[in-house]
Amino acid sequence: MTARRPVLSLWPDPAHRLRQFPTRVSYGCRMSHEHVAPTQPLPRSGGQQPGRSHQRPPDGPPAFPDHAPGHPAAHAPAHFPAHGRAAPTGTSPGAGPSVVARVVAVLTALVAAVGVWVLWRYFADTFEGQQLERLAFDGAVYGQGRLWQLAEPVLDVVSVTFLVAGVGAAMLIALLRRRWGLALQVAFLVVGANVTTQLVKHSLLGRENLIGGWDSGNTLPSGHTTVAASVSAALLLAVPRPARPLVAVLGAGYTAATGVSTLVGQWHRPSDVVAAVLVVLAWGAMVCAFTPSSALDVDAGSAPGSAIVGVLLLLGAAASGAVAVWSLQRVYPASWSSPDADQVTAYLGGAAGVVAVSAAAFALLLLLRQATGRAATR
Repeated sequence: MTARRPVLSLWPDPAHRLRQFPTRVSYGCRMSHEHVAPTQPLPRSGGQQPGRSHQRPPDGPPAFPDHAPGHPAAHAPAHFPAHGRAAPTGTSPGAGPSVVARVVAVLTALVAAVGVWVLWRYFADTFEGQQLERLAFDGAVYGQGRLWQLAEPVLDVVSVTFLVAGVGAAMLIALLRRRWGLALQVAFLVVGANVTTQLVKHSLLGRENLIGGWDSGNTLPSGHTTVAASVSAALLLAVPRPARPLVAVLGAGYTAATGVSTLVGQWHRPSDVVAAVLVVLAWGAMVCAFTPSSALDVDAGSAPGSAIVGVLLLLGAAASGAVAVWSLQRVYPASWSSPDADQVTAYLGGAAGVVAVSAAAFALLLLLRQATGRAATR
């Protein structure tokens, strides 16, 4: 048998050409993939000349079904976050807090503001209220020597330097977290609360002496308590979301300690301290109501720890409030002839009221900050 002579063709072998010139294919992404033809010749159909039945593969990506394992789209992210911050699921760009959270914050601020007026109206502007507070004021002399050793260092912390350092620290935390709007919020909170306290005390409200005897004039609200509470509230707003429950507990404790210390030193009456906490609550709630999108928490999910801490603070406030109400009932109506035991009871009741309002205020601020720190969902 004679060997078959090779058939000469003017068309080069396509497999040979693909081996020499690898095809570079772009998939539309930034990475390119190089596909090299197989080393074996392409299969031929029987009876046809080489090169006539096969054409060069067209340039472009191979036909992959959508989201197939080999398809580039299967590995691409669903969306690219803007400015390196992931948008919360179900939210639109630039979305702020929900309307419900804003409304609740505004209502809280209004209730707190009305509470300041109610305190002044009863305890500073009526005979019965002045007698009750005079009784609590006189009761502070019992055990004052030892208690003042604890109270004086707490009050010595409060100063203009402390105020500036506190608001500066809160603003610095917000700026480090790149929350530009939040830095302005905490500044408005601290400045607004302290200016309001001074205006209310010295210009807007007065105190007429209705019971006789010595009277120092209007001291409602307490300036020291306002400083302590406003700095604590500013830090509560500025710190990251997971740290807020702890800051709320510490802020409530420090505010209550400062307020009770003013009672120990007979610097203020109980209503002065409670009114100061309500002033801070009003400003804190109002600031939360107008939270801008630049102050929102990134990836703000559910916060069960905040809810638990908030409920515990509210339960503590209810227990202390019950003690305060019981004490007032025991000494009411107060008079100049009330026994010394009533003075101590009224004094302890006033301190319990300070603790109750401090715990409730920071529980509400914690819950409001967490609610308004989350973007509204679609």
